[in-house]
Amino acid sequence: MLISCYNPQELGDVLMVVTGQTRGKQRVTQHGDVVRISDAETDKTLGYNFWHAKNIIPELNGQGQVQLTASQVEGLNQALKAAKFDADLVDDDTPKFVVGYVEEMEAHPDSDHLHVTKTRVDDGNVLQIVCGAPNIAAGQTVVVAKVGAMMPSGAIIWPGKLRGVASDGMICSARELALPNAPQKRGIMELPAEQFTAGEPFDFEKGAAVLKVQA
Repeated sequence: MLISCYNPQELGDVLMVVTGQTRGKQRVTQHGDVVRISDAETDKTLGYNFWHAKNIIPELNGQGQVQLTASQVEGLNQALKAAKFDADLVDDDTPKFVVGYVEEMEAHPDSDHLHVTKTRVDDGNVLQIVCGAPNIAAGQTVVVAKVGAMMPSGAIIWPGKLRGVASDGMICSARELALPNAPQKRGIMELPAEQFTAGEPFDFEKGAAVLKVQA
């Protein structure tokens, strides 16, 4: 997994790369312009901060989560080698926000408002996702933030459990996706099935256009 975030307005020319979930105490090691964050007990790498990132990737741009190319990841690995760190970054070009189709839904065994869904995403994969939205239903076309997605709020989607039931992703509302004209109320965003196909990457501009028509 490789989650990259670039926010020059708030943090300056720093590229943050997350490779693992933080569960306990962290250790921070800096060599030159590279900071390694690792698990204090296991020494497993959790991520890196690359200062003066445009010296490594001159074309770097964006605000929030950025998708790096294979050659850009190789450039980061070269920077890690130069800083005497292991070059352990692996390119991940799979889409993290995709169109999903809710194939099945049942009540959560330990909740009166959560539901457990089987939701088909890209490559024919079916994810178990626990959802608390009041309007969730089987047969809907929806937006799924897969494990490894960074939400507009900065939160990262990790595998987890809700009231003891495994959940691998999140079915999103328009508000959670920070789309213009998003309804300011609870409820997932249901996509028109004639315009969106399950498994394709979610097009944020296309989704915003749907909301504009509905507004």
